[in-house]
Amino acid sequence: MSVISEENVRGKNLFKDISADDEDWQPTEIESMCMNCHQNGTTRLLMTKIPFFKEIIVSSFSCDNCSWSNTEIQSAGRIQDQGVCYTLKVRTKLDLNREVVKADSATTRIPELDFEIPPFTQKGALSTIEGLLDRAVAGLEQEQPIRRETDPEVAEKIDGFILKLRELKEVEDEFTLVIEDPSGNSFVENPTAPQKDEALTVSYFKRTAQHDMQLGLRADDDLEDEEPAGNDIDDMRDEVLAFTTNCPECNAPASTNMKLIQIPHFKEVIIMATNCDSCGHRTNEVKSGGATEQMGTKITLRITDISDMTRDVLKSETCNIAIPELKFELGMGAVSGKFTTLEGLLTDIKDLVVSKNPFICGDSGVTDQVEKLNAFGEKLDKIMAGEMNVHIVLDDPTGNSYMQNIYAPDPDPEITTEKYTRTFEQNEDLGLNDMKTEGYQEEE
Repeated sequence: MSVISEENVRGKNLFKDISADDEDWQPTEIESMCMNCHQNGTTRLLMTKIPFFKEIIVSSFSCDNCSWSNTEIQSAGRIQDQGVCYTLKVRTKLDLNREVVKADSATTRIPELDFEIPPFTQKGALSTIEGLLDRAVAGLEQEQPIRRETDPEVAEKIDGFILKLRELKEVEDEFTLVIEDPSGNSFVENPTAPQKDEALTVSYFKRTAQHDMQLGLRADDDLEDEEPAGNDIDDMRDEVLAFTTNCPECNAPASTNMKLIQIPHFKEVIIMATNCDSCGHRTNEVKSGGATEQMGTKITLRITDISDMTRDVLKSETCNIAIPELKFELGMGAVSGKFTTLEGLLTDIKDLVVSKNPFICGDSGVTDQVEKLNAFGEKLDKIMAGEMNVHIVLDDPTGNSYMQNIYAPDPDPEITTEKYTRTFEQNEDLGLNDMKTEGYQEEE
């Protein structure tokens, strides 16, 4: 029997990258009972890392007696700070080849067929869009022989629905595939990365109490929200508030500090920082301390010198980032709200698009895609080194993002700031269309 030490668990030595050169890293074999013939078979476990799916446990069972086999993938990494929702417009057969990481907590929907696969009804899998459709068909066909004997009418309806699912693979008409995962550990491939994918929409959302209970983050009877640490706004400005949380990396008890900060020539923001003494993990997040502005703000900076990399940047969660010269766009929520420098923001973009892309490394990496993403990363390095002049655009429909003006209070010749009226779709994404701030106590 092997002993797993606390140091190995928190140091993540148990999980290694998949490599054909590492002969010492072999799956663990366990003798276990076959659920088909009830004789002994063999289960193989491999703990490894997959970007965006974090640490995973790959398990494979095979039985020499009845030849039955089964393969599953379970996430062993942490649950992300926000949930994620991918909406893909499947227009051609090429879209069926997009690779998908689907966690077991994800809900899969096809609105055109009014079809939904609820969470925790399937195991996590690394597949393609076509593979997800085949898996759904196989799940519906599994009990059809019994249904034909007990309820022929229902079986006939399911046969018709299976036919519709199979017809989707011909892509004669466009259909929509939605994967919504409150754990944030699912992913849909963007074959045009780092450019924007016109067919794919990615949005992030805050988990509800029900989501937390499904993921095991809170007890079933724990529905009461905690009271704020204080209600005196003046006292909050003068002190750092601390409250107990769990580390997002090792889940050990940690402390999160929160403070209200006034940014000169801008507004008040809330900075939250978490520091774990157990594993050394640190994270920070910035929230707007004020209300949503009446108009959106678009800030364009023309980079002309390496000194621009030291400019302070406040990026809210709702801010979109664009670099027109690279034909690059990053939607809101992809990078969390933070107060950093321009160099720090570009480093985060490189980590997200290049370093953490799940299909750039290993055998799954397509040569053209890998070369394209590596070239994009090299261009970002040139921008941070001051060797390439580009424009950085911060487009925030809430007006809560900020770029430092080094000439303040005089205008900055390299910065252009535009105010614009939000569209109905932007207000819908922000939840402002249904928000009622006046007369909400009146009966309709």
